Amino acid sequence: MKSILLIIISSLLIVSCSENEAEIASTHFEMGEEIIPITRQQEIAPPPPPLKGNKEIVKSKIIKDGRVGLKVTNLELTKVRIDSIVKRYDAYYSNESLNKTDWESSYNLVIRIPSSNFDNLVNALQLGNGEILYKEVDARDVTEQFVDLEIRLQNKRAYLKRYQELLKKAINIKEILQVEEKIRRLEEEIESTTGTLKYLSDLVDFSTLNLNIIKKKEIKSNPEKREKISKRIKQSFTMGWHGVIDFLLLIVRNWPLWIVALLTIYFIRKFIRRKK
Repeated sequence: MKSILLIIISSLLIVSCSENEAEIASTHFEMGEEIIPITRQQEIAPPPPPLKGNKEIVKSKIIKDGRVGLKVTNLELTKVRIDSIVKRYDAYYSNESLNKTDWESSYNLVIRIPSSNFDNLVNALQLGNGEILYKEVDARDVTEQFVDLEIRLQNKRAYLKRYQELLKKAINIKEILQVEEKIRRLEEEIESTTGTLKYLSDLVDFSTLNLNIIKKKEIKSNPEKREKISKRIKQSFTMGWHGVIDFLLLIVRNWPLWIVALLTIYFIRKFIRRKK
């Protein structure tokens, strides 16, 4: 009798444990050896972060820029010479403008040059007949910034892959929306970081040179021609006669005032005589 009771109790315990295990398995996400619990009251737990990779030894990333000013005597010939230099060193104009004023003519040129040809092109510009007004070269080391961005991008891509795996195992709409929002944010961050890396790579691969070519113009004095003395005397008489006519016309135009003034003087003199 006792053996029968033990068999029945053991069977009940085995069935109960099996049901609990099935219930736990239905409310968990399984990732490799880790099991992340999911409940309706809790958000989906983020996947474990990927380990940050070690910074590998990479080629230095240098951004080189410069400014050069040239004073020349022949602007057009100088521009033709610079065009040939730009072509020789596989560079190109990203901006080109011609300005003319009363005192000077100038070209403002923005040149993009492969970094390996930057110094050679600047040296070639100095070999011409122009006078160097100024020369500035700036070099910035962005190696560390470049490597950090690459590591961040690698980590974000690893996160994205893990969240995409979680999305396949989501069991309800709330969990799906939560994981999709995480994926959307990661995709935006990956796109932004990728754009920054491309921009830095472009600045590293192609240097920028702002070149200003100036030609000063000679300011000539052009004195006005003086007319002959006889003609000037004649003009003076004419202007004087016109002045007299204008004065007479002014007197005639103001005749009421003269009448009032004469009447006033008359009555004042008459009053003074009576007083005497």
